Amino acid sequence: MFIFNDSEYEGTGATLVPTGSWTQAPSEHIIIGLKELPEEDFPLKHIHVQFAHCYKGQGGWEKVLGRFPRGKGTLLDLEFLEDENGRRVAAFGYHAGFAGAALALMTWSWQLTHGKDEPLPGVTPYENEGLLIKDVKEAVESGRAKAGHLPRVLVIGALGRCGRGAVDLCVKAGLEDIIKWDLPETSAKSGPYQEIVESDVFVNCIYLSAKIPPFIEPNSLSSPDRRLSVVCDVSCDTTNPHNPIPIYDINTTFSSPTVPVKLPAQANDLPLSVISIDHLPSLLPREASEAFSSALLPSLLQLNDWKHARVWQQAENLFTEKCNTLPEGAVDGEAELVANQS
Repeated sequence: MFIFNDSEYEGTGATLVPTGSWTQAPSEHIIIGLKELPEEDFPLKHIHVQFAHCYKGQGGWEKVLGRFPRGKGTLLDLEFLEDENGRRVAAFGYHAGFAGAALALMTWSWQLTHGKDEPLPGVTPYENEGLLIKDVKEAVESGRAKAGHLPRVLVIGALGRCGRGAVDLCVKAGLEDIIKWDLPETSAKSGPYQEIVESDVFVNCIYLSAKIPPFIEPNSLSSPDRRLSVVCDVSCDTTNPHNPIPIYDINTTFSSPTVPVKLPAQANDLPLSVISIDHLPSLLPREASEAFSSALLPSLLQLNDWKHARVWQQAENLFTEKCNTLPEGAVDGEAELVANQS
């Protein structure tokens, strides 16, 4: 599904080119993308502006990153663009949290109305937020009719962009019992947290940058007080060795939004499903795209002279730093670990 028609791009003066033709573009061209490139191994010769997901030790990071110095290309990673105050220039966090919380509430209701052995069916992107809210409200009401109460939702990272999105969705869906945690709560005591187990829905919205105690672990699911039946890991650090939710190990998709968790033998009869979709903002493609583009535009306008723009120079310096951590063999001997393409 394309939320923007070709005519909308052409109407702004953009020239459309065949899919994949960027590989044949002159090396001085800047390739602006979004998500990571397809899994190939040919060297990359361009400057790429995108989310590459290879700076935090993710699975296969060295293969992704190694392609750039091997082709004498440069990665300017969108995830790490920062303003003068160290705050991210642009992020999809708000709509990721919003969409993740929506799917979590739909899953909670689905479990109650269809039984624990039938997973939530696939979902497709919504044309606008209003249509999504309508479906979530209807689902919540169906769940309340079955359970006799609205779900209790705990959001960790509630003060960040992602967390605010999750909380806003819950408010718009009519929920009353929303537990909002951020650093003061998680630093006051070490995990695992019983409060998560005693909530119906847990939405994880943290930005993981270092090893932390787990928020929840398999043993904590044995609690007789467990109400938890849905976890939405918006942060989606599935392959990160420091993932604070070590009860699942695969990403899910819009076509198969949930994965069941294998529960301990002593656990009660409630089901437990995890949502771990790494492209949640795509559920609201127009709103998410317009918000992100608006925030990123001032930086994009500096790309013609990116060597003298603080935000892009900082991104290049980080690229060089990360390249210097590549293991032996990740880069050809003839390639230099530098980012001096101009």
